[in-house]
Amino acid sequence: MSGLVLKLNPKERVLVNGAVIENGDRRSRLSILTPNANILRLRDAIRPEEVNTPVRRVCYIAQLVLSGDVDQNDARLQILRGIEQLSRVLSDDDSRIHLDAATDAVARDDFYRTMKSLRNLLPREARLLGPHQA
Repeated sequence: MSGLVLKLNPKERVLVNGAVIENGDRRSRLSILTPNANILRLRDAIRPEEVNTPVRRVCYIAQLVLSGDVDQNDARLQILRGIEQLSRVLSDDDSRIHLDAATDAVARDDFYRTMKSLRNLLPREARLLGPHQA
């Protein structure tokens, strides 16, 4: 049996295909068996008011696909354009690895992996932008 295994803390919330689910009073494990289910831990979610940097903007578009607020076909081109723009600035080898992984994930319609790969760039972006942004 394969699939995603979610380990949830007490009262932790997760978005599954647009539905918010809250864990009970104990830690638990859930196995997501449905392929291509859209899953988002709400503790990892970027709030609209936090979308104030280039990497966060592209992450947010992927997040909107996961939440069901944007159609993946509509978002795909925006995400790819955003990744292309980021690759002009974040040109070091490590950033390239994450940007390439995000691009590959978009091609597979795996928007969770897209967001996860892009989120790895947030600390680097924060350092580049300094204390006034991120």
